[in-house]
Amino acid sequence: MRFLSLILGCLLFASIVHAQKGKREPLTEAQMDQIADAGGAPDARITLYAKFLDEHATVIKGLMNRIKSVARVHRLDDELEDFTALMDELGQNLDTYSERHADLRKSLKALTEATPRWHSLLRSIPGEAGFDLERKEAIESEEELADQATRLLTEQTEYFRVHKDEAGQERAEPK
Repeated sequence: MRFLSLILGCLLFASIVHAQKGKREPLTEAQMDQIADAGGAPDARITLYAKFLDEHATVIKGLMNRIKSVARVHRLDDELEDFTALMDELGQNLDTYSERHADLRKSLKALTEATPRWHSLLRSIPGEAGFDLERKEAIESEEELADQATRLLTEQTEYFRVHKDEAGQERAEPK
């Protein structure tokens, strides 16, 4: 009976650990609060996402210089997963704000300058079995984000050239 209880306890623990792995949150509570506080200011939100991505990039770069170990591989896998999730979330925000014709040119310019750094970092990571899939997904996500930011910057530059009265707005109001 004791043995059965021990096995059930181990299975329960393993399922909890597995469930937590699938529910990673790439932002800290303080970062989530900052994003929420900037909710009505699209430029500020995009700038914050870029800042948090830079912070993750710094951690990833630091992990690359460490001695190879199981812990390093696991941490890199987690950081790359978080990095990808943040880029995807930023891309969704860009979609939402661009549909509203929010003037994002300032933050998009900074974002288009940041994506090559992230691309270079991700390409410099040598593939290892423990995190190669996350590395490839991060590269793909970064390339999509870079393309999206460049395309939106071009579209917005043209849009606000024609609609000068709407420049600087956070949301287009129906006329």
